[in-house]
Amino acid sequence: MDKPGLLVVGVLPDWDLEALARRFTLHLLYEAPDRAAFLAQHGPSIRAIATKGELGADPAMMDACPQAKIIACYGVGVDAIDLPAARARGIAVTNTPDVLTEDVADMAFALLLATAREIPDCDAYVRSGTWAKQGPMRLATRVWGKRIGIVGLGRIGRAIARRAEGFGMAIAYSGRTKKDLPYTFHASPAAMAPHVDIFVVSAAGGAATAGLVDRAAIEALNPGVIFVNVSRGSVVDEAALIEALQSGRIARAGLDVFHNEPAIAPVFASFPNAVLSPHQASGTVETRKAMGALMLANLEAHFDGRPLPTPVP
Repeated sequence: MDKPGLLVVGVLPDWDLEALARRFTLHLLYEAPDRAAFLAQHGPSIRAIATKGELGADPAMMDACPQAKIIACYGVGVDAIDLPAARARGIAVTNTPDVLTEDVADMAFALLLATAREIPDCDAYVRSGTWAKQGPMRLATRVWGKRIGIVGLGRIGRAIARRAEGFGMAIAYSGRTKKDLPYTFHASPAAMAPHVDIFVVSAAGGAATAGLVDRAAIEALNPGVIFVNVSRGSVVDEAALIEALQSGRIARAGLDVFHNEPAIAPVFASFPNAVLSPHQASGTVETRKAMGALMLANLEAHFDGRPLPTPVP
């Protein structure tokens, strides 16, 4: 019996490709020198699409694969998948929530600690021999006991808040609705900004949150604030963020996401007060294996006629 054709949009680990190949005939779009020609040739035989959050699937891809009735996203964010277009074509969409929540929250705190305690600079200070030549390094900034504000208190935001509790922090958040949680609620990032020492962005990406952390929010931050983003670059007004880093309003920043990834604005590399990460918040072996397994489980459920484990509404 022929295996269903699966369009693989972006690079996946070998262990995922091997598992997928046992059930599907793989068509690796990311290896094609001419994507349009590749889709024209293989699209009619493709019955499912496996994509990644930052790559998504547009209407043209869906139309090139008329037999595809499921798009399985390797990641939580589905902002690059045209959901209305998928619904109009009767295509189910799934993602991989929960399995990466804790790792992303870990990265938020890793970036926070790295920026506040200047860990990259500490490492360079020792390696360069400056410690031996000049003695103690300058003092850094503490994290425990500070006021933290979290933009978006979904799964990841709540996991960040749990970690903040362990650091004895006063916790505030902004979101569309007030949660039944013992944290201070603000109706918008701009309303929350003046009341925090640490500002963490963990809102979902997509059109609904594009520019959510706008210039007004960034200009409302107290001078000297620490800014962390493990969400999507699109959620933040990047021009305003750059200006705030240049002026010192944002004293330190830990950034895992940017506009135009991976070809980010070159100015970021010039900021000594920023710790940069290549969209790596979920980048552990354990989580990536769990993401791949859940993506495969959704695909198998679709072809076996079972309920999808994690459908996107």
